[in-house]
Amino acid sequence: MKKIILDTNFLLIPIQFKVDIFSELNRICDFNYKLCIYENSINELKNIIEKQSGKNKKAAQFALKLIKLKNIGVIKSGKEDVDTLILKNLNKDTFVATLDMLLKKKLLEKDASLIILRQKKYLQLAGKAL
Repeated sequence: MKKIILDTNFLLIPIQFKVDIFSELNRICDFNYKLCIYENSINELKNIIEKQSGKNKKAAQFALKLIKLKNIGVIKSGKEDVDTLILKNLNKDTFVATLDMLLKKKLLEKDASLIILRQKKYLQLAGKAL
C-alpha cells in the first residue's frame, strides 16, 4: 500500500480550479493507496480561514470538510512546517501531491514520486513515479 501525502495547497484545488482530485487520483493511480496529510496542514487551513477571505477562505473550509468526508489519515506532526516534514519522511512508497514550486523542485532533487496539477485541469504523476 502506497501513501499519498497531500500538501495543504493541494486540498484547495477542488474549489480553486474545480478539479475533483479524488476521481483524478483514482484515474492516475493504478495501485492501492492511502491518502494522508500532516496535522500541521489542518492548522494551515484553519489559519487561511481565519486570516483570508473570498475564494481562499471558501477553499480552505471545503478542504477541512473533505478531510473528514474522504477519511484522509492525519499524521501527527510536531512544530515543523509541512514542507520540512514531507522532505524528512520520504520513502519509496510515498507520493507527494503538491502545487508548491519550491517543494516540487526539492522533491525532484531527491528523486521522489510526485502528483501534480497540469493545465489547471487534471492530475499527473511526475518525478520517480514516471
